[in-house]
Amino acid sequence: MLPWWELSFYLLASVGFHVYSFYEVYKVSREHEEELDREFDLETSTLFGGLKKDPTDFEWSFWMEWGKERLVWLFLGHMSVSQVANLLSRKHKPWILAVYGMWACRCALGTQGTAMVLIHTTIAFCVAQFRSQSLSWLCSLSLLSTLRLQDVEEVKMQQQEQSPPKTSLPILVLGLGRLLFYWWLAELMVHLMYMHAIYSTASLLRAVSSWALGGLALAQVLFFYVKYLVLFGVPALLMRLDGLTPPPLPRCVSTMFSFTGMWRHFDVGLHDFLVRYVYIPAGGSQHGLLGALFSTAMTFAFVSFWHGGNDYLWCWATLNWLGVTVENGVRKLVQRPHVQHSLAQFLSPGARRRLHAALASCSTSMLILSNLVFLGGSQVGEIYWDRIFIQEESEKGPGGLVPRPELTHTAGAAGNSARSLESNSALRGHKQNRVRKHSS
Repeated sequence: MLPWWELSFYLLASVGFHVYSFYEVYKVSREHEEELDREFDLETSTLFGGLKKDPTDFEWSFWMEWGKERLVWLFLGHMSVSQVANLLSRKHKPWILAVYGMWACRCALGTQGTAMVLIHTTIAFCVAQFRSQSLSWLCSLSLLSTLRLQDVEEVKMQQQEQSPPKTSLPILVLGLGRLLFYWWLAELMVHLMYMHAIYSTASLLRAVSSWALGGLALAQVLFFYVKYLVLFGVPALLMRLDGLTPPPLPRCVSTMFSFTGMWRHFDVGLHDFLVRYVYIPAGGSQHGLLGALFSTAMTFAFVSFWHGGNDYLWCWATLNWLGVTVENGVRKLVQRPHVQHSLAQFLSPGARRRLHAALASCSTSMLILSNLVFLGGSQVGEIYWDRIFIQEESEKGPGGLVPRPELTHTAGAAGNSARSLESNSALRGHKQNRVRKHSS
């Protein structure tokens, strides 16, 4: 273990880097507010004293708007129906919730959307009866472009007697409290820092200071993390109220320092799905090094295709494949007996931990870059690459490299959206459709 004063120094330095880099992003947002408002139509909000809001994260704006209209009421209805079914007819609760679910699906998706869901589930169920791996794969790939069904095997029903309402009340109160806090924090971020609008303005992104550049990267991935605490937290709360065990919520990205850890702990359900239904069927690690490399490549190719198969997604998937491969190779090398013996002989436990942190910083830097490609597209990744490795290299002084604060942050995320100009135009189109709808 490291001495307490050293750990305290690292903690204070990390918090200080976070706070100061966020302050730099806040200053850039305020200085260029009028310019960004003209370009992206910043929304005036009364939530935080009249501060304008960055609406260019299409996923967050879409789900919040749709949630206020109907989803929140459908979720409350599900919760009420579930609790009443617990009290009156627990034996028939699955059928009652199935009927309510179909009605809620009809309200949210319309007749065509509900029919699509029914067709997909029926096809998947019928194909599963043949218990054929190849046939299941063919069916999954054919349905992949329109719907992915969650792995129901990971949803485990708690085999317990009916719990009285008083035991569900603490779960509800605590869960709602957390969701409201996460929602408030996400809204605060898009009111104080216009990171998504700045990411869509290449000239501004190239001109900001190094501190602001690092703060934008950190704000982008932390917002992605908080956003999914809300989007994953809502169904997770309903599952707990129904007596089910949901997958763990994502781990904070500021604690991520490896590609492997990010994939295992950000979206646990997706990780388990990929391992069980892609990596292992593709051969896994049972066929040597080349087999493991092929299976890992197939897994990331599947993820890229599932997210849309755009060019920047293939780039992101390739970076992740390389990162996971290098990390596993270094881990196997360090775990060799003679390497372990040499490290124990020449380095103290504290020195070995510092060496691990130094090696992890290299992985963390590339992890940040790959996630910026995922969240902002290839252009954002190219700008960061130029600013960090090319532009800064040309600014070397006689004393050495110019400090790069953006490399001091650790962050990671995976998800299923990208921040690009396409999202901004889609959001504006969605708003125009709503205006025409309400005016007609």
